[in-house]
Amino acid sequence: MKKYRTELKWAFLFAGVALLWMVLERLAGLHDRYIAQHAIYTNFFAIPAIALYVLALLDKRRNDYGGVMTYKQGLVSGLVLTLFIALLSPLTQWITSTVITPQYFPNVIAYAVATGEMEPAEAEAYFSLGNYVLQSVIGALLMGAFTSAIVAFFVKRAAPLAAHPS
Repeated sequence: MKKYRTELKWAFLFAGVALLWMVLERLAGLHDRYIAQHAIYTNFFAIPAIALYVLALLDKRRNDYGGVMTYKQGLVSGLVLTLFIALLSPLTQWITSTVITPQYFPNVIAYAVATGEMEPAEAEAYFSLGNYVLQSVIGALLMGAFTSAIVAFFVKRAAPLAAHPS
């Protein structure tokens, strides 16, 4: 497990930032008063999420690989980070739904039904803790793998060439 200390550290940081983002969304009214705009603004979480992946892989390169990291090493590190984030996502989803914003599901169900987007039973099934936990795990795995593949490309660094004697 010591081999993956960096990824574990960044997974917990990622979870903390995700919870902070949920607090900010709630304070901004995106979970009640401005729920109609929630689907748009929640996507901006991609910015800090990608930044955290970049910082995590830079940390891995600097501290675990001595400043040199291949694409494969970066990709594996990113995928391990993704796995840890996915494992933490049910907990972060539960904290979000029960502590930070317990009225989100009733609010979004009412909104979806009032706007005619869904029937009541469909909205209640879709906007539920169980479904959101499943979506958070799958989303973390898919988006994390995609992000890892891209970030690893930009963060890789080859070993410096040896100096040639003149």
